[in-house]
This record gives sequence, C-alpha cells and structure tokens, in this order.
Amino acid sequence: MKKVFLSFVFVFLSVVAFAQGTWDVDHMHSSINFNIKHMGISFVQGRFDKFDGRMASSGANLDNADLSFSISASTINTGVDMRDRHLISEEFFDVAKYPAIEFKSSSVTKDKNNNYIVKGKLTIKGVEKDITAPVTFGGITKNKDGKQIMGIQTKFTVNRLDYGIKYDPTGAGIAKDVEVTAYFELVKQ
Repeated sequence: MKKVFLSFVFVFLSVVAFAQGTWDVDHMHSSINFNIKHMGISFVQGRFDKFDGRMASSGANLDNADLSFSISASTINTGVDMRDRHLISEEFFDVAKYPAIEFKSSSVTKDKNNNYIVKGKLTIKGVEKDITAPVTFGGITKNKDGKQIMGIQTKFTVNRLDYGIKYDPTGAGIAKDVEVTAYFELVKQ
C-alpha cells in the first residue's frame, strides 16, 4: 500500500511540475501597438519596438497566472522621427526621467464566456494606476524547436492624462484616450 501511495504522489507531482512554469515573451512574434485620435478626424498609429515580459503559471492556461511586462518608452515608433522625438521629450513620456512603462498583474480570472480578465497596476511616468483588461487565450502548441508556446492578446484603453501626459489637456488636437493592442507569443522556459 505504501508503494502505491508513493507512486501516486510521484505521478501527481510530475503532472503538476509539467503544467507549472515560466513563459517569456518571444520578441519576434509579439507586438505592443497603440492608436490615438488626432484633430478629432483621423488617427495616429504606433508601436513600441523594445519590451519584455514574463508569465508564471500554475497550469496549462492563464488561470491564476502572474504577468509582468516592461516597455522601453524611448522605443516609441510612429514612423515619423520628428514626432517620435517629441513623444520621448518631457512634454510626453519624459524618457530621461521615466525610461520604462510597466505592468504587473494582481489577478487573472475567467469571465462567464471563458475569456480572461486581467487586473493589475500600469505605471507610466511614475504614476501607478489600476487597470482591467480582457485577454484572449489563443492556446498552446509547440514551435519548430519543440518548445511549448502560448498565444495571448489584449485590447484596452487608457486616458493619457491620468498618467501625467498633459500635452494638449483639452484633447482637441490629441485625444485623451489611447487604445492599446498587444499580441504576445510566450515561450515556456
């Protein structure tokens, strides 16, 4: 009986260990993009070229996962050098003083439609605010190297004024709300 019990414990711990793990962002297959209304009639789109992220999970999905992401604010890219230089200045991101935009989750839960809701702290320009974002779990597969990979994506809106980005505070020229869309492919470590 003791051998059967020990065998059961070994199998259980093996299954738990297989499901648990850390997942790192695959930069080649991930992106963080934004969209903001300009002059009330059109949109400016852009992205951040350098970022990092990690997820710790106790299972083979996002249930109770711990997510953290960091963006190099100086890598903002709208495709217009003059605008990008302005965006990294003190009037916008002030990257000399605040080089990183950071997110750290506080909870990950499923809603009634089996989609995930991630809550956490978003920090921009030293201002930390609670945010809630819907996250779509794309699933898990293996890449060409045989490593497990996971796909997730999110789309949410932040008010730039809440984070001290006060240029054009009326929002007439540059809207207050910024739509953020992120696509992540994570590789199990």
